[in-house]
Amino acid sequence: MSSFNKITHVIYDMDGLLLDTEIFYTEVTQGIVQQYGKNFDWSVKSQMVGKKAIDSARILVDRLDLPITPEEYLEVRDDGLKRLFPSAQPLPGAERLTLHLARHHFPQAVATSSKTSTFELKISQHQEWFSLFQVIVRGDDPAVVNGKPAPDIFLAAAERMGADPQHCLVFEDAPAGMEGAIAAGMSVVVVPDPNMDKSQYHSAHQILDSLTEFDPTLWQLPGY
Repeated sequence: MSSFNKITHVIYDMDGLLLDTEIFYTEVTQGIVQQYGKNFDWSVKSQMVGKKAIDSARILVDRLDLPITPEEYLEVRDDGLKRLFPSAQPLPGAERLTLHLARHHFPQAVATSSKTSTFELKISQHQEWFSLFQVIVRGDDPAVVNGKPAPDIFLAAAERMGADPQHCLVFEDAPAGMEGAIAAGMSVVVVPDPNMDKSQYHSAHQILDSLTEFDPTLWQLPGY
């Protein structure tokens, strides 16, 4: 554990890491694909999580051989999601960790593939909580030329916090996000969905079942 870099700044993914929104994507997408006699399971979803919407849509349409375009899928999907997003709840340990680091004046950022309009729906009941993040970079930010697994979004977050990437710790749930953070030269703690194959996370510095398991002192951060 002593090989972990000293951390000065922390960056979080949002969906499936801070907020429990992945269940919404599953519910709405299954409703769409079953109209074509298809099933949306984790063999497909595991390749989609963490990526920009259009990239995920292309994977879905291709893998399930759907008779619609990725754009048509997203249009129907987004209508369903808009009704569900405002009810998103924090995942276990997320508020505790972020509030703890905020009290100790550690700069924190969110790096989410969500575009601004959907981001605002997701945090609509959590404005006060999300106000503690110094920087929030969304998927439609001009600096994010390439989505995860490219490092763009993490490098943008670090630059805006004035952080050295090698002293940034990223929390992610998706393989694409993990790969992007590593490509950015950052340390990564992953908290995969229980349905994900953990072998996809062998490059992570630490794998947890829940944020409640995170021990800040292992990263030279203030203990609870």
